[in-house]
Amino acid sequence: MSERIAVIGSNMHDLVTYVDRMPAPGETVEAPSFELGFGGKGANQAVAAARLGADVMMVTRVGDDAFGPATLKNLADNGIDTTHCRAVPDTPSGVAPIFVDPTGENSILIVTGANATLSPADVDAAAEDLRRCGLILLQLEVPLETVYRAVAFAAEHGIRSILNPAPASRALDPGRLAGLDFFCPNESELALLTGMPTGDEDQIAAAARSLIARGIRQVVVTLGSRGARLVTADAVRAIPPVAVTAVDTTGAGDAFIGSFACFLAQGAEPEAALTRAALYAADSITRRGTQKSYASAADFARFEARHAPNTPPLTEPGHE
Repeated sequence: MSERIAVIGSNMHDLVTYVDRMPAPGETVEAPSFELGFGGKGANQAVAAARLGADVMMVTRVGDDAFGPATLKNLADNGIDTTHCRAVPDTPSGVAPIFVDPTGENSILIVTGANATLSPADVDAAAEDLRRCGLILLQLEVPLETVYRAVAFAAEHGIRSILNPAPASRALDPGRLAGLDFFCPNESELALLTGMPTGDEDQIAAAARSLIARGIRQVVVTLGSRGARLVTADAVRAIPPVAVTAVDTTGAGDAFIGSFACFLAQGAEPEAALTRAALYAADSITRRGTQKSYASAADFARFEARHAPNTPPLTEPGHE
């Protein structure tokens, strides 16, 4: 099976403001610093995988404003194939205003812009190159019909697929995700999308299995400081958390998903890939920013050696 990963999804420009506290309605508060960076769940996950050495192509749409060319250059600079990344005339790029408090927690708004134009026809237009991939990675910052088409395409061609259902949408129809290999929500997304409680381990497993009953093969539930759970029809495996001092949690979920995809593509079993992905995400929150916080394979190997000495380090040098 090919190790190539196709990311069909979004890109954004992150407008990051670091705040001492959030203002009350009608209040103006001075903030200590601001940074402009590259983001979007699709692009973040693509960059995380590419920096770890994965062969990545992306299918996305950018605006025809100043952000568009910069986004395409950033993807290419990270070693991502941009053949199917195009600008949409008379359309703004996606942007994400982000507010980060002193504990590293964040609040995010997204304006999808050109991402909203990515269509099922764009998936079909990339079909020849997609068929050469071993894994298709998806999120929900693009139209749902495009996500459904990509899941169906993967199933039709025997390509493994991952969907990170974020930001969660009640309109998502799990019945149209039959054949999806990995559905990766967080705890609150799982509750929203299933309409079931997720207050304890048994409830999490039951909610996840309600999706498996509808044709999704495996569910990965991320639980923040409690790690993650890999749920199958007959087992629940706990993925341990990694303790670090958080500086900025922005993009940690995307670091987790993108690195999980990379490790799967490189041949790891799901539980081992998730354990490593938890380490990669933990490393990312020790630095500011989103994509710029994602480690190269060499830097991650050093972090991994310190935090998981019994786990063989990643040897692929990746993109420095």
